[in-house]
Amino acid sequence: MSDCLFCSIASGDVPADVVAENDEALAFRDISPQAPTHVVVIPRRHEPDVGSLVEADPAAAAGLLRLAKHVADEVGGSYRLVFNTGADAHQTVFHAHGHVLAGRELGWPPG
Repeated sequence: MSDCLFCSIASGDVPADVVAENDEALAFRDISPQAPTHVVVIPRRHEPDVGSLVEADPAAAAGLLRLAKHVADEVGGSYRLVFNTGADAHQTVFHAHGHVLAGRELGWPPG
């Protein structure tokens, strides 16, 4: 989608601090980090949220999760993987994506 920020990042039209990628997904540092490590992992395929992604393309969803695990393994230790789905959950870019958060103790409940 031409007006989607994450599609533009995935295509290379918008720069990002890319930390890892695979055939299905791309991982880059969040511009407003909420933890010492805060990496956004997006599928190359545009779907509005993670539920839509898994329904439309399970292989792309698996690739996104593999890349998130790779990013987390590079950090070492504990991490949280967050998928905000919908405006009430504070999803602000409607392209499926997850947040890998690590580097500090993460409280519970999260919201």
